[in-house]
Amino acid sequence: MNPYLILLACYLLGAVQFGLLVGKLWKGIDLRQYGSGNVGATNALRTLGPVPAALVFIADVAKGAVPVAVCRLAGFPPSLVVLGGMLAVLGHIFSIFSRFTGGKGAATGLGVLLGLSPAVGFTAFALWLAVVTATRYISLASIVGALSVPVWMWAFRLPLEYRLFGIAAALLVVVRHKSNIRRLMAGTEPRFGEQADIRKE
Repeated sequence: MNPYLILLACYLLGAVQFGLLVGKLWKGIDLRQYGSGNVGATNALRTLGPVPAALVFIADVAKGAVPVAVCRLAGFPPSLVVLGGMLAVLGHIFSIFSRFTGGKGAATGLGVLLGLSPAVGFTAFALWLAVVTATRYISLASIVGALSVPVWMWAFRLPLEYRLFGIAAALLVVVRHKSNIRRLMAGTEPRFGEQADIRKE
C-alpha cells in the first residue's frame, strides 16, 4: 500500500474528535461549549462524568497507538513509524474535522508512546498518576509526564528517532498547556474533582 496514504490515514484517525462524539451521544451536547471548551478526557470528566471521560481517554490513547502499529505492520523504518505517530498527535491537536482545532495531545501522545515503547509509555503514565494523586492537578501531571518522556527515552536507550519524537512531543504538549501554566502560577487552575469555571482554553 502507498506509504503516503497510510501516513494520511494516521493524521485522519488522529483528527477524529472522540470527545465531541461522546458528548453528542452521551448528553447531546457540544463539549467545546462547556467547561474549558477542550475536547479531551479532562473536560469530559468535568462535564460528562467518569464513564464518558474514560471512553474519551481510551479512544484518544488508541488513536495514537493504532497508527504506530499500522506503520510497523507496513514495514516502515523507525523514522516513518515515528512520523505516523506524530501525525496522529497533530491530527488530534489540529483536526481537519474541527477547523484545525482540537485537544492538547497528551492522551494521543501517550498512545504513541505505548506503541513505540510500552516501557516508556507506562513509566510516563505512572509518573502522571503519581502527580495527579499528590497534587490533584491533571494539567500539571500532563506537563510533568510529557517533560519526563525524553529522559525515559534516553534511559531506555531507544533509537534516535524515538528520542527526537520524545523531545518534540514534550514541547508540543507544554505549549498546548500554556493557559494551564498561567492558571497554575496564578493559583486558579481547577483541581481534579472541582468544576471548571473557565471557557475555551
